[in-house]
Amino acid sequence: MPTLSESPFPDNGPRIVGAATAVPPESYTQREILDLYGITDPRLRSLFLSGAIERRHLTLAPPAPGGGPSFESQGELLAKHRRTGLDMGRRALAACLEEIGASVDDVGYLCCVTTTGLLTPGFSALLIKEAGLPSSCSRVDVVGMGCNAGLNGLTTVAGWAATHPGRLAVMVCIEACSAAYVFDDTMRSAVVNSLFGDGSAAVAVIADAPGGAGAESSAPPGRARGPRILKFASRVIPEAIDAMRYDWDDGHGKYSFYLERDIPYVVGGSVEEVIGRLLDGTGLRRSEIAHWLIHSGGKKVIDSVRVNLGLTRHDVRHTTSVLRDYGNLSSGSFLFSYQRLAAEDVVRPGDFGVLMTMGPGSTVETALARW
Repeated sequence: MPTLSESPFPDNGPRIVGAATAVPPESYTQREILDLYGITDPRLRSLFLSGAIERRHLTLAPPAPGGGPSFESQGELLAKHRRTGLDMGRRALAACLEEIGASVDDVGYLCCVTTTGLLTPGFSALLIKEAGLPSSCSRVDVVGMGCNAGLNGLTTVAGWAATHPGRLAVMVCIEACSAAYVFDDTMRSAVVNSLFGDGSAAVAVIADAPGGAGAESSAPPGRARGPRILKFASRVIPEAIDAMRYDWDDGHGKYSFYLERDIPYVVGGSVEEVIGRLLDGTGLRRSEIAHWLIHSGGKKVIDSVRVNLGLTRHDVRHTTSVLRDYGNLSSGSFLFSYQRLAAEDVVRPGDFGVLMTMGPGSTVETALARW
């Protein structure tokens, strides 16, 4: 393993200094959802109960008088996306800043990531107004990229931090997945409805200021323990471009999300190549990666990635536990896993970690980090 003195990466690059999450107050077991809406079809019940998910936080419509969920128009779903998303995002941002002893006035750059609805102006402008961030705060919205988008957003945050040393950049992933549901008796809808949950995650990044007065020298002790972001690598699978997508459903008058049955295996079959490129030139072998923080895309996705990379169940323990407790949280899932790893207090200085997300495109995004 390369020593610190032999590392091909600068020792003052952007570092993750804090992360926090937020979810809606209401949560449901898979069985409670089935019973709430009177779903009796054995195929659908089996789908809900066999996916390694125990509970999800959701913002659900009440049951209709005749059974099943009440109809929500596309306009009502967009309103839910804004209302629920802004509440979660504001709480995740506030908790992240509190963790690192920073205030909203310290934020110089804000990236907001979402796929579960379209807003203009987007969440970045809304959060600047609602959370009281400086009006001079630079911002960007990453919209419609799906579950992989957390690392696409982190790329922009790390890049801004690297060119503005000593200044704080924040990414907030905001996914109100229950604002993107279609309810009917099809397997297509049931796959989506059984998998996704609502959640937001915020992560703070800073690079050392000139002369060393940056994240490690001026921050509270807890902020220096996060990893430096060393490198990113991507893999787009054009032949699977339609495997994960939003379609307009004329029958329901709203957007409907589609997941192809075999996409977990397509994604899993692509991860070895992208990890090879991520580690190329670093002197690292895959076996020297101590921590794997992988998007909780679903049981089949996790198993496929694990088998193709030769990982143990222990390696993906945070990924599977987040899936169990929250479902698929789309772009912010990997930060829920990051938070669980941080809470374990098992990371040691010099440890390397890989962050991985997967989503529409079809795409695998990765990042290499070092504590």
